[in-house]
Amino acid sequence: MKKITYSISTVLILVLCLVLGSKASASIGVGVGAGKISVNESLKPGTIYQLPSFPVINTGDEPANYGISIEYNEVQSQMKPKNEWFTFSPATFHLLPGKSQVVEVSLAVPIKAIPGEYFAYLEAHPVKADVAGVTSIGVAAASKLYFAVSPANFIQGIYYRIASLITRYAPYTYIAFGLILFIILVMVFRKYFHFKIAINVKK
Repeated sequence: MKKITYSISTVLILVLCLVLGSKASASIGVGVGAGKISVNESLKPGTIYQLPSFPVINTGDEPANYGISIEYNEVQSQMKPKNEWFTFSPATFHLLPGKSQVVEVSLAVPIKAIPGEYFAYLEAHPVKADVAGVTSIGVAAASKLYFAVSPANFIQGIYYRIASLITRYAPYTYIAFGLILFIILVMVFRKYFHFKIAINVKK
């Protein structure tokens, strides 16, 4: 009886070791397909730019959720663009091992942006749902982003923002402007031109 008990215990220990060993060897990883993104032209305040997209890769051996954020060097000579300047699509996503996701990056330069050189990391990292929200797991990969903002006054910034929005949401913006122009023309026509149509019936 003791031999049977010992054998069952040994088998259970071996199974537990295999399970725990496989979990311990499992890893969560992340990689990015672009090491550096450098914008050659000087960006105008108020303008919305579509930056080069970059792929995020699950380099680990288990599925994970990923997110994108803006990070900086503790000490850097360039200015730091704020996180709200950027829009990522998608901002969060799920990846199986070895799979990748292309992330589109949009940069909306504020109308009152300070001119000069800027630097930031576009960081991809695994995330997990926590009681307080979403937290980073602790491993990350990043693309370096370099760009410059040119000087512009407030009026120029407003003009650039309007022009950028019109281009960004075309052709819907052109349709909307066409409808507005048509309504204005109809109102002007009705105000200054009057027609009377009479039908005479002969008896």
